[in-house]
Amino acid sequence: MAQSLASATHNGQTAINAVLATVPYQPDELALLRAQVAPAQFIHCSSTDEKGIADALKFVDVAIISGDLDDRYLAAPALKWVHCDHSGLTRSARPEVFQKGLLVTGSAGRSAAALAQHAFYFALALTYDARQLMEKQAAHAWRGIPGYEQKLGLAGKTLGIVGFGQTGVEMAALGKAFQMRVIALNRSAIAAPANVDLMLSSERGDTIDPLIEQADVIMLATQLTDVTYHMFSAPQFARMKPSAFIINMARGQVIDEQALIQALRSGEIAGAGLDVFAKEPLPADSPLWDLSNVLVTPHMTPGLPDKRQRSIQMITENIARYREGRPMLNALSEKDVFTPKS
Repeated sequence: MAQSLASATHNGQTAINAVLATVPYQPDELALLRAQVAPAQFIHCSSTDEKGIADALKFVDVAIISGDLDDRYLAAPALKWVHCDHSGLTRSARPEVFQKGLLVTGSAGRSAAALAQHAFYFALALTYDARQLMEKQAAHAWRGIPGYEQKLGLAGKTLGIVGFGQTGVEMAALGKAFQMRVIALNRSAIAAPANVDLMLSSERGDTIDPLIEQADVIMLATQLTDVTYHMFSAPQFARMKPSAFIINMARGQVIDEQALIQALRSGEIAGAGLDVFAKEPLPADSPLWDLSNVLVTPHMTPGLPDKRQRSIQMITENIARYREGRPMLNALSEKDVFTPKS
């Protein structure tokens, strides 16, 4: 179903009549948003103010919220556009959104540089065996890691990037800075930028196989959808180099965790850096905590100093695009649908 816009227009533009905002912004930042949507009515509520939200949803046509949309937003009679102020829209990518014709956008890319750096934290720590180096330091032991003199750095190795949104673009730039060969897989067909040696496209009919088979480091930065669910499972790990690392900065369910654990235990792959998991918080009894070839971070990465400003820039740009009927930044499409698995 085509995404609908507000029916009221003025001077050829789509009108915005009333806006609900639940984002925890500072007064000056809220004033900026209020000015951007003027002369529309602007209602700001805490995300925990259930009555205030319910009252506003009776008539607003635009909502700017801090989390994911839920049934309240799907039932709102006048609502046409919802902006979710975070990057991953998996929980909002529901079939009912498209059945209703609701336009949903997000703030993907606002932390892209930090996420890419986090991925290379994993890549470097795994490549240089940071865990054993720290253990030797704690023991005041000079050297003594078997085979360490045979290790090779990242330069000259192949980086595979799955998902070439803004985080994937930043990963490619860092890969080239580390003098790596870069292979990327994107859903849509795009021309390879200068820092990508081989660009694959699933819509063009390319498979992920060359990336899996050639990469020394695989970084996941793709959305979780019905297509990417368990994209990496036993067959994919079997085709990876035994010396390769996999790094997940996407969503936990892009990887089949039980198959990953088996591949790590058996030495089928060399290691993993994981910031996201199928169940979060990661259960205390998960084997991933204790595997010596796994690095875990708790779905948390250092931010950027202008992260909030990046979000506001995306929202204000989308306000202009919405009014003018132009394609929106970070808009959900039916290709993004994820049906939760039991």
